[in-house]
Amino acid sequence: MLKSLVSAFLMYSRIPMPQVEWKEENRRYTLGWFPLIGAVIGGLLLLWRLFCTRFGCGQMLFAAVAVLLPVLITGGIHLDGFCDVTDARASCADRETRIKIMSDPHIGSFAVIRVCLYLILQTALFTQISDLRSSIVIACGYVFSRSCSALSAITFRCAKKTGALQDFVKPSHRSVTLVMDGIFAAFALSVMLMANRIQGCAAFGCALLSFLYYRHIAYKEFGGTTGDLCGWFLQLCEIAMLAAAVLTGIITEGLT
Repeated sequence: MLKSLVSAFLMYSRIPMPQVEWKEENRRYTLGWFPLIGAVIGGLLLLWRLFCTRFGCGQMLFAAVAVLLPVLITGGIHLDGFCDVTDARASCADRETRIKIMSDPHIGSFAVIRVCLYLILQTALFTQISDLRSSIVIACGYVFSRSCSALSAITFRCAKKTGALQDFVKPSHRSVTLVMDGIFAAFALSVMLMANRIQGCAAFGCALLSFLYYRHIAYKEFGGTTGDLCGWFLQLCEIAMLAAAVLTGIITEGLT
């Protein structure tokens, strides 16, 4: 369990960890611990929100750092998946060619355009998060999105027989991993609802819709999921939850 936890942080974060031997038994529960990286990001976001409130930092500064935090912690691994899938889908090619494009280390113009738009929209949305309760909803979203991403890796059909995702899926103890991710997802959702029931429900609804859309795209256009598609979904889910929280907050405030 401990070595799987370390393996999760070594693979999906840039947080310094002791090295463990790269063998299957040390990756058996890695996907089950994946949501904890979201907990680290969410915890740092809350600390940053409290700091900005205490010292009167402007909303633009808060938003810029809020967007930067996940990239600093993860090294941008999920944004890389977002870019690869964007290029593959924009090619309008057949399934095999799309999978080859995702494996290409180069980035195309469509990916550059859309990741820039993504970050601009994410920054704009974060400028609307000014209270702690809304920040808690967003912070829990980092845990929830990773729980869903890990669950999809275990339960969805894989588009490739090899790859980074398969290095963690094949040796995984599926039943234990599913329970672990389910517990993390349930806990994150509970805290979201306790912090702000309306925003929490809206964020959960958008996360569910994102998950269904992800499965549809993965199966229809790629024949299953891959590591890049898991990252693409994670980014899609997080900005959908953020947008839902912001919009419901604006609407609720306007009605009161």
